[in-house]
Amino acid sequence: MNLSIAWLSRNSQLRDVRHITADPTGLGLILKGDKMNTTIENAKTNEELRKEVLREIEWRPDIRSQDISVKATGPTITLTGFVHTFAEKASAERAAKSVRGVISIANDIEVRPSTRTDPEIARDVQHVLKSNVMVPEGKVTATVHEGFVTLDGDVEWNFQKAAAMDAAEGVRGVRGVINVIAVKTRVSPSSVKEAIEAALRRSAELDAQSIQVAARDSAVELTGKVHSFSERDEAERAAWAAPGIESVVNRIRVIY
Repeated sequence: MNLSIAWLSRNSQLRDVRHITADPTGLGLILKGDKMNTTIENAKTNEELRKEVLREIEWRPDIRSQDISVKATGPTITLTGFVHTFAEKASAERAAKSVRGVISIANDIEVRPSTRTDPEIARDVQHVLKSNVMVPEGKVTATVHEGFVTLDGDVEWNFQKAAAMDAAEGVRGVRGVINVIAVKTRVSPSSVKEAIEAALRRSAELDAQSIQVAARDSAVELTGKVHSFSERDEAERAAWAAPGIESVVNRIRVIY
């Protein structure tokens, strides 16, 4: 299956098991039964899932476009159409992800080019970066080409990297954001592992016993099983909150 999959991890440059027989998709999709082509128990039909995703998109007040189409193929949602801001595209993706039964998303929505020039966009991106108290001053640079913004630089925490991306996405005329900001703080893997496990135990949304944490240098891998996309995201959010984390590989699987 060749799909451009977006797990909607805001922290990237973008929860699991009864009677497991196989995971041929590699997406955390748990198949039940004796054959490889069986489906999730009590799964919604393609049309039911498509309508629920479309209703959720229409419900979001920050999505104004009337030109978004939704296609469901099993638990995979494909979004197409046009929006006027990158923030709308990201919000449509989050809306689809919030619907129960969705396992993966291909976001092919296009941001219509605006009449704004790259220098105008670059000026506004620099302004919002400088104005954002969560972005360390002088640590992040932005370049713009044909409406696409590339963020570069070094920060100490991942929330600072995410804040820079959020700020850039909201600028009028931005068609996409490439976030290559590096997180540079150095901490011991053992202390990172302990900090993340403690954060998981504190979360009211998670069963920490169902999630395993492995840390190596500044990279973290999460495995286990949860019952919703929001739980999967909450576990990843907790991992990213640890100091010095440069990458989080989220292998937690969702079982509905």
